[in-house]
Amino acid sequence: MKFYFSILILFLFNSLHAQSGSFCEDLQAIIPIIADSHYSPKTVNDSLSKGVFKLFLNKIDEHQRFFLQSDIDIFKTDEFMFDDYINNKQCSFVKRYSEVLANRINESKTYLETLKTKQLDYSGTDSLHYHSDASTNYFKNTEAVKKYWSKRVRYRILRKVVESDSVLEAITLNFKDLEKDIKPKVIDNEICLLQELENNLGGISRFVEVSFLDALVKYQDPNSAYLSASDKTQFEKSVSNSQLSFGIETSKNNNGDIVISHISPGSTAFKNGEFEVNDVILSLTSKRETIESYCLSNKTITNFLSDDNIDEVTFRIKKKNGQIKAIKLVKSSLDVEGNSITGFVLSETMNIGYIQIPSFYTDTESLNGLGVANDVAKQIYKLQKENISGLIIDLRFNGGGSMKEAADLSGMFIDRGPVAISKVRSEENYTIRDPNRGSIFNKPIVILVDQFSASASEFFAGAMQDYNRAIIVGSTTHGKATSQLIVPISDKKETNFLKLTMGQFFRVTGKSHQKLGVLPNITLPSIYDNYKTQEKYKDFSLANTSTEVTLKHRPRPKKDYSSIVIKSQNRIENDSTLNSIKAFNHIFINNYVNRTGNYPLSLEFVYNDDKRYNEAWKAYSTAIENNKSIYQVLNTTSTNEILSYNEEDKKLNDALRDKISKDPHIQEAFYIINDLLQL
Repeated sequence: MKFYFSILILFLFNSLHAQSGSFCEDLQAIIPIIADSHYSPKTVNDSLSKGVFKLFLNKIDEHQRFFLQSDIDIFKTDEFMFDDYINNKQCSFVKRYSEVLANRINESKTYLETLKTKQLDYSGTDSLHYHSDASTNYFKNTEAVKKYWSKRVRYRILRKVVESDSVLEAITLNFKDLEKDIKPKVIDNEICLLQELENNLGGISRFVEVSFLDALVKYQDPNSAYLSASDKTQFEKSVSNSQLSFGIETSKNNNGDIVISHISPGSTAFKNGEFEVNDVILSLTSKRETIESYCLSNKTITNFLSDDNIDEVTFRIKKKNGQIKAIKLVKSSLDVEGNSITGFVLSETMNIGYIQIPSFYTDTESLNGLGVANDVAKQIYKLQKENISGLIIDLRFNGGGSMKEAADLSGMFIDRGPVAISKVRSEENYTIRDPNRGSIFNKPIVILVDQFSASASEFFAGAMQDYNRAIIVGSTTHGKATSQLIVPISDKKETNFLKLTMGQFFRVTGKSHQKLGVLPNITLPSIYDNYKTQEKYKDFSLANTSTEVTLKHRPRPKKDYSSIVIKSQNRIENDSTLNSIKAFNHIFINNYVNRTGNYPLSLEFVYNDDKRYNEAWKAYSTAIENNKSIYQVLNTTSTNEILSYNEEDKKLNDALRDKISKDPHIQEAFYIINDLLQL
């Protein structure tokens, strides 16, 4: 049996990293595993040393807010020495980084404490310096460090003050009292963030060790990682969804906020439809207690949500636009064979099916287990009973999952043949085929994608495009064409793991979308346009290559879509909602993401800056909310029967159907598929 069918291709997996094991043992064990198993292992030499040095420093001081330039000058003696340390089995070098980092963090905490009794200057005499790239200089001396923390605290205070009222005059009038109340909270939060860093993974020493090991692995490619046993378990759960849970994973951002980092498909949070990634969790209330997230570690939040004695929680969350919501959820059992996917009917003059696929989940307990492909097949069967004339498959924000599921799903829409080519190191190419004659759906298909459609999503979208089986609509996808496998570092019971890139998959043409992405046939505007999230922007990502084709595919006859493209472009130009997306993206990218220059550190600047952003966001969100539906969004007969027994699910279903009806990208996909049918 070929092992690559067990490879799980997951893009949006954030590891918590290892918490046990010897640094020296793991360091020596990792090198031969990489050399033997990685798809394209790099030699342990000066080039590796230099690359790991860069990644390592970025991991332990990501925003360059701790180390002085004098520290870096000392560390620079290691820039071309890591390879020698590894080859000579020396591992004590990591201690100097731990010691210096611990001292710098302690100095920052001490200085932050002194700010509580100091009168701070908000007059604008000091400036905020913005850079459009991530590279900035390290601090010249301790005075520069103090100035940084002083500015950071003042800016955070001003942001909190501005959030208290929408009228500048009122804020100015009450500024003294507001500042007095907010100042200690902001400083305590900054200190709390530093304390969390000190205690991360059991202490600074272990944090630095893990950072080095992960940098060593990520030098091979950005999708490889050093994992703990708990990371491995969470990885498996993230693609199997077989647990009793709210379906929400959290993390702590740089502001000290607990944010939603992942929403499991099919979970109670997913079905609710009100939760989004990066929503800030303000508090959690169970039947027995309430915990405020302020200055709490993410582990505390995770433990609270995972408590077997808590089955109902009210989440108080803050949305991106500043809106505060209180949403009650009840834990549910997540089963990959359950209703993680629901088909809808978009009905106007004819019926069009709509299915959103959130991830390519599978049954991790069995190689032949049923996953997303089986769920989609069930929904298509139900949709065909509603006499649909075409199908829209939504892969936006789908970060990937199982290659086996992507292959199975591709095979459902073609009449036998290759769906991709898998290339594993030291093995001949393997053509992944659909062995079954016929397809379950032969009518037109439009596939929606975006910048976050990655890995298995790109596998499927690329296959459908190469077979002329679907029109791809949206943005250029992420550009990840590699596959990973988790392997243990040792045969000990308590071992850590490596998530290693062991192969690449190529399109049936022999070409790859690695670093390029799948290019849509028709491009739609997105609020994330020009936001550099794709694979090509990541350090040490694998190069784009091609491979030999041994089994040619037989695509459907290629149609001339030029008239459809022109019609779509005309609609986009004249669509006020899509134009509002362009407008917000322009403001967001140019005025915030790529902002450069110096700005006064004053109440007036922060207020006006916040106001401009909020006005832009409000204009965008209002345009989306007021967007008129061009079709009815209907449930299948089967779904209506299921909802008749559950009033709560019915409410969630109503909200989801309303959201689908107003989504401008789905609307344009609907227009496109209607134009396609007229061809």
